[in-house]
Amino acid sequence: MEFFGSETARFAAVDGTMYSRPLFDMVIFFGGAYASTGSIKFTKNSSPLVKYDSETLEQSMGLSSVVPVYVNDIPEVDHSFSSAEQPSELNPAKRLTDEEIANNSLISNAIMTFGEYFLAYRLVVDESRCAQVILMDRSLSTDRAILLYETRKTDFWDAKSSLKGYRLGETDEAVNNTDLTIARQHVCNSGLRLPPARADYLRYAIICLLENGKAFTASTVASALGIANEKQANRVEHALENLKQKRILIETDGSYRLDSKYVSSWERMKKITVNLGEKLFFEKYGDAKNTGAMRILKDGKEQWLTTLDIEFLTLFTLQMLMEECWKKRVLLVGVTKDTAARDFKRQLIPIMDSEGLLKKHVDREAFQNMPNTDRMILQSASIFNLDQIRPPWSLVEYDSAFRSMLPDKQGRKGYISGAIKNKISLERAFLKTYVQLSVAKSDPMLRSNVLLIDRLAYPEFDLNRANMVELLNELSDGTKEPVNVLLFRERTVPNRLQNLVLNMLVAMAPANIPEAFGHNKPLFIADKVAKWNYSQFKCIVDTTAAWILNNHRLRKFIFYMSTFRERRSQIEQNRRERV
Repeated sequence: MEFFGSETARFAAVDGTMYSRPLFDMVIFFGGAYASTGSIKFTKNSSPLVKYDSETLEQSMGLSSVVPVYVNDIPEVDHSFSSAEQPSELNPAKRLTDEEIANNSLISNAIMTFGEYFLAYRLVVDESRCAQVILMDRSLSTDRAILLYETRKTDFWDAKSSLKGYRLGETDEAVNNTDLTIARQHVCNSGLRLPPARADYLRYAIICLLENGKAFTASTVASALGIANEKQANRVEHALENLKQKRILIETDGSYRLDSKYVSSWERMKKITVNLGEKLFFEKYGDAKNTGAMRILKDGKEQWLTTLDIEFLTLFTLQMLMEECWKKRVLLVGVTKDTAARDFKRQLIPIMDSEGLLKKHVDREAFQNMPNTDRMILQSASIFNLDQIRPPWSLVEYDSAFRSMLPDKQGRKGYISGAIKNKISLERAFLKTYVQLSVAKSDPMLRSNVLLIDRLAYPEFDLNRANMVELLNELSDGTKEPVNVLLFRERTVPNRLQNLVLNMLVAMAPANIPEAFGHNKPLFIADKVAKWNYSQFKCIVDTTAAWILNNHRLRKFIFYMSTFRERRSQIEQNRRERV
C-alpha cells in the first residue's frame, strides 16, 4: 500500500527478439520488443494473486522495426567495423567479405535493445497502460555500464554519430559534444544523492545542481553537495573552473550558473530520443517524403543513424525510464536467468571479509577454487545444503557499484580501489541479489536455477544509515573520497522492498510449466510473444526470397546480384532435385 498506493498493481514484462538475413545485395535487419501484462493483488494472509491479461497478442503491446541495408553501407552504419585509432576508417583486422559483414553486424541487436527500453518507457509514461511494475529480462546496471563503455570515445562522436549536429526543430539548438556528455551521465536524484560528489561524477553533480538556472558560489556548491573536507572543496573549485573554461558554466562576481543553452540540454535530448524512437518503431513508410527508419535529415541531407547513435538513444531511454520510475513510484526489476556474473565472488565477499562484515573469515585460496560464476556457486551451495537452504530464498541485496570495486591494494581497512584505473561506477542507483524460487514437492534436490535480480533503488525505502557502508577511495592526488554504498548486511534490519519483490517473484514462478520452472511467467509469456513475431517475420522474408528466386522476370537480376555462394548453392540444389 505504501509503495503502490493500492493493494493491486498493474505489471508489464518486456522481452525482445532479433533477426537478420542476407538477401542478394542487402541485409534485412529486424528487431522488436514485446510485453505481457496483467495485475497482481497483495493480500494480508496469503500469497499475492497474479492475473494475466488474455489475448496478449491482440493488444498490440509491442514494437518492431525492419531496416534493409545494402552490404556496402553496413560498415558505415555499424561503428564496430571502424578502426579504434581512426574511427573514419575501417578496421584493417576485420574481414570484410559479404557473409562476415552480415553475420557480425550489431544492427539487429542494437535495434532490439533500444526497443526493449523504449517499450518499457512508453508503458510507464502512457497513462492508459498504468504499468506500476516493469519486469525486464536484463541486468539493468550491467546494461548501463556497457552502454557507457560503448559511447565513451569522443573521437567516434565526430566520425560516427549523426546525433551530433542534429536539431529537432529549426529553432532548436543543434546537439553538440557537451549535450551528449551531459546526457550520458544524467542520473539526478536528490533523495539518493545522485550523482555522487566524487571523482569524475563531481562535474555532473554540479551540473545537476545548477540545472534550475540559479547561481551558486563555490562554497554554496560544496555545502549543497555535502562537502566539508578541504581537499574535496578544492576539487569543487577546480571542477567549477574547468566547466567555466569549457563554457558550460558562466561566472559573474564569483557566482556560477549553467549556460542557458545547457539548462534545457537534458530536456532537449529527451525530446530527440522520443522523436527518433517513434520514428524508428512507429512511423509508416511508403510516402516519398519519408526517410528510412534509421535515416534522419540533418542540414537538409539524409544520414544514417549509426549503431553508436542507437546506443546513445538506448542509454538516454534507460535513464529516462529510471527518472519516470522514481517520479511515479514504479517498481523496475531486471531478472536475468543465464548469467556469468562473478562480482559476488570476486568483489563483494572479499571486500566484506576485509571489512570484518562476515561472521567467519574467508579462506581466500579455497574460495577461489569454487565454481567460477556466482550462479554456480549458489546453486551448488543450495544442493549440498538441502536442509539448511530451502527455496524460495534470497541473498542480501547489495549495491551494483561493488562490481567495479576491489579490496584496497595496500590492505588498509575501510579503503577500496576501483577495479579498472581506480574508477568506481555509480553507487546507490541499483541493488543486486540472487534468488532461487522453486523446489519440486516430490524431490527436494530438484531445484530451479538461481536468478540474478537487479532492481532500481528508491530513497524512501533503501536509503538509511543501517543500510549504508562508507568506504574510502584514495585518488592519485591524495584526496580520500567517501564512497557510500548500499548493503543490507544485517539480517535483523528489515528490507521491505526486497520482501515485496521476492514475494511477487515467487507468486509469478509457474509450477505447471516445465520449461519455465522457477523462472518468471510474465517474462516467459513475453518471450513466447517475441518468438511468435520472430517466426512470422522470418516467414515473410524467406517467402519474399523464394518469390524473387522463382520470378522468371528477375533472372538477370538474380544472376548478377546474388553472391557466388548463393548462385552455386542454387545450382547444386537444382542438380540434386533433377537426379
